[in-house]
Amino acid sequence: MDSKHSEDYEIRGMRAGRTVLAILTIDDDVQLFRGNRSNFADLIRTGQSMGFIVYVVTVKNLLLTRNSLKGFVYNAENDSWQQRLLPFPDIIYNRIPQREDEELPAVKQKIEACHKHPHVKLFNPFFFNKWDLFEWLRLSKSTKPYIPTTRKLITVTGLGRMMRKHSYLYLKPESGKAGKGIMTIKVETETQQPYHLKIQENKKSATYQCSSINKLWSRIQKQSGGEAYIAQQGIDLASFNERRFDLRALVQKNQRGQWDITGIGARIAGASSITTHVPRGGMIEDPEKLLVNSFNEEQARKLLIKAKNTAVLIAKQIERASGQLLGEMSMDLGIDSVGNMWFFEANSKPMKFDEPHIRQKSLERIFHYGAYLAKMKAEKAGGA
Repeated sequence: MDSKHSEDYEIRGMRAGRTVLAILTIDDDVQLFRGNRSNFADLIRTGQSMGFIVYVVTVKNLLLTRNSLKGFVYNAENDSWQQRLLPFPDIIYNRIPQREDEELPAVKQKIEACHKHPHVKLFNPFFFNKWDLFEWLRLSKSTKPYIPTTRKLITVTGLGRMMRKHSYLYLKPESGKAGKGIMTIKVETETQQPYHLKIQENKKSATYQCSSINKLWSRIQKQSGGEAYIAQQGIDLASFNERRFDLRALVQKNQRGQWDITGIGARIAGASSITTHVPRGGMIEDPEKLLVNSFNEEQARKLLIKAKNTAVLIAKQIERASGQLLGEMSMDLGIDSVGNMWFFEANSKPMKFDEPHIRQKSLERIFHYGAYLAKMKAEKAGGA
């Protein structure tokens, strides 16, 4: 048997009826591939314990005409990554870590080719754009009520119009991540410098007071550096010890291919931060404890149920409107001081949740959904 045939035989033997899931990332000259290595190692461990073959593959090594691919597997014994020849995947889980990487022409072409490939299913094809999310959610009567007034930040006139309606605004980069680049505006009309602009800087924020809307606009322009921004009605969020908090929901598809809540955590804003993101000084807390503190036990219980149902409802609408196959998303939901619920953000590549019970379930759910996709693929092939 020549080496080519013995290789194919070995690969077929390795597969032996098992589902193969490849974690897609981008190659790196220095460290072989990019991405959150501890997350990838956790995924590989979980998948293997559930009977899957799991490996990391780079866009460059994802050759769609081959039976086997060069992939990376984690060796726990010596805490290292090794490249091996592995079976072609049934499922591709997109974890390309940066928007800029995903925008590269070669990457876009490869993702497009995966969509057209008859034997592979790729889910979560791209990062979300904030403006698109609000447009998609506005399309449905059931999700529209959860959206704060949101406009593209294009002209000083448009900003002025919004400030006349709302004296508190959030300005967010359309393609932002983890609270980076967020600003707030508070208008206090009775003062000499009525416009208060707060800018998020790592774990603290800086405040600028402006006497005119034009001065405010030039400060915003300088700060945004030409990046596309949205302006959004500021919400008076419920707070704990005078620090605002919001809810972070993880929604994933289950073994039946249906959206389901994996878990809900809460994040309290840092002492001098304008966001609740942990990298910006936010703190993790138990959502029930915070809601009981702001409302009462009965109301807290109802709000938590509502948050779970709302997150699933929103995930369904985002997938429907995007026209793409999605498998998971994290979501920021806020509850204002009178108990209304608001949607702020969804992320198609969730960072890992620190709450252990949510973390473990989130890893398993990737493979529950992977098994569902593989079963659908097999049924389609059998019926073809």
